[in-house]
Amino acid sequence: MQKGPPLTIRPEEHAFFLDLDGTLLELAPQPEGVKADAALLALLNLVTTRCAGALALVTGRRIEALDQITFPYRFPASGVHGFERRDAAGVHVRQKPPRAQALAEARLALQRLVAAHPQLVLEDKEVALALHYRAAAHLRPVALGVASALAEIWSMDFKVQPGCMVVELAPRLASKANAVAAFMEEPPFKDRTPLYVGDDLTDEAAFQFVNAAGGVSVAVACARPTAALTTLPSVAAVRAWLLALTSQRTYGRCG
Repeated sequence: MQKGPPLTIRPEEHAFFLDLDGTLLELAPQPEGVKADAALLALLNLVTTRCAGALALVTGRRIEALDQITFPYRFPASGVHGFERRDAAGVHVRQKPPRAQALAEARLALQRLVAAHPQLVLEDKEVALALHYRAAAHLRPVALGVASALAEIWSMDFKVQPGCMVVELAPRLASKANAVAAFMEEPPFKDRTPLYVGDDLTDEAAFQFVNAAGGVSVAVACARPTAALTTLPSVAAVRAWLLALTSQRTYGRCG
């Protein structure tokens, strides 16, 4: 049985990398139905202060969509599973996107699938296509089969990225691990110990990177085998843990 994460660390010595959906926010039936509550925004602000800005949100969502969720705050971030990244200085970098023809034909195929199975939800991220089956778990084999076939046809452009009640055609070279590695080469993340919290299969590569760097990896509500070395049982537990780590009663201001 895996242990819980450390109850005391020095925030000023760590770089915080946090997934969003299922980690800081409860999963929602509709991807667009998510909004950060005031308590979460206050917590993220507190962690950012305690670690002198070395906090980044690492998500499968587009950064543009992430900013709407965390408005009025804009954090360093990685979006679409590492395809795009905004560093601490606000510089936005994107990888080469899938070809327009690949996106157009894959989008059309998935739109037809959703028309045939209305319980499915297609989330169009412009450079990635996510097929959610949260309202119809029995359609997982159908969704996975179609996505896998499309990824085989357009193998230069896409990879299949399974997740929690979702399967995604993601840009082939996108990786949350690569995004975390890039952050760790830059201030204020550089020369710190990485700490990564996530809940999904998309976070496994990042867990492995953080483990290799001697950092703290935390899987949330995870019933599957995971590379994470520690676990927390829920979103509420993640928030409580982060609050405890950065409480002013325990630590003074850092930086």
